[in-house]
Amino acid sequence: MDHISPVLWQFLVKWLTNFAVIPPEASKVAPQMDALLLFMTLVSLVGLVLVIFLVVTFSILYRRERHPVATQIEGSTLLEATWTIIPLGLFLVMFVWGSVLYFRIYTPPPNAMQVYVVGKQWMWKAEHPGGQHEINSLHVPINQPVQLTLISQDVFHSFSMPAFRVKREAIPGRYTTVWFEATETGTFHLFCSQYCGTAHSAMIGDIVVMSPENYKKWLQSSTSGVSLAQDGERLFASLSCSACHNGTPGARGPNLAGVYGSTLTLSDGQKVTVDDAYLRQAILNPSAHITQGYSPIMPTYQGQVSEEGLFSLVEYIKNLDSNYRIKQTTTTTELAPVATAATPAASPAANNGKVSHE
Repeated sequence: MDHISPVLWQFLVKWLTNFAVIPPEASKVAPQMDALLLFMTLVSLVGLVLVIFLVVTFSILYRRERHPVATQIEGSTLLEATWTIIPLGLFLVMFVWGSVLYFRIYTPPPNAMQVYVVGKQWMWKAEHPGGQHEINSLHVPINQPVQLTLISQDVFHSFSMPAFRVKREAIPGRYTTVWFEATETGTFHLFCSQYCGTAHSAMIGDIVVMSPENYKKWLQSSTSGVSLAQDGERLFASLSCSACHNGTPGARGPNLAGVYGSTLTLSDGQKVTVDDAYLRQAILNPSAHITQGYSPIMPTYQGQVSEEGLFSLVEYIKNLDSNYRIKQTTTTTELAPVATAATPAASPAANNGKVSHE
């Protein structure tokens, strides 16, 4: 920390950590959060000492024995302005500082690794895009940004990682996101910090930070053999989604190839950006998200698809880059190879005379 003496900072960190006042700093944002906390604590302590000093001083100087008859003391404009402007300035510094950190924590970098997390009474279930599944545990590589997409299956939960200075609520029916970048290897505590029922105190787990080499080994040893996108492809086929969303002329549903990240115009003229939250709501409540030019004929899948299944469908749609992949969902459950000049995906004939990369 450039604005704090390195010796003082190391003393505070080691003292607070060794006496378990605060957890170790194990993420990129942790020192920044601790610096803000230290600044707020010092401002509060200075204010507390100043107020106590003034109360004691005035109690002695203006006690009844010295002033049996009360005297009127006129106010000072300069003094009133001073004790108003200085605290206001300190509060604004804390507000701006905290706002910058808030947006930094909740705005993941574009290269962040995606992990989906479902909270339920009383456990955490993590889903990795490669098909790895974890219960009350999360394995991540060191020095790699990790974005968490969270949702609750029942009541409010809160995914709290004290060593990373990161906490995010898991809310029923809505995705929330947060990210972190671990800077130390080891095992760190995971808590639910929102009271969620009888076994709330047992809703704990571990965050395991590994070296890149060990993390690759863990991925290979923990995979179920089917990625989330592949599982979503199977679900897409079993629900007969390709009957309408096939990208052909006259299709009854919008083209899904390359739709993720694009801007759609709805039937009411509203423009929306297609992200994870939009796809989830479009699957569960399609009548509220009717794309312009299409009829409201899609049924709801509320109660038919689990939160894990929704993660898989979202991952599948995110990876769709051509209508050729959609057409293959009815005959295969494996992801299509990367299209080259020699593959059918590059052939107009294989795509009804139309190659779409919209």
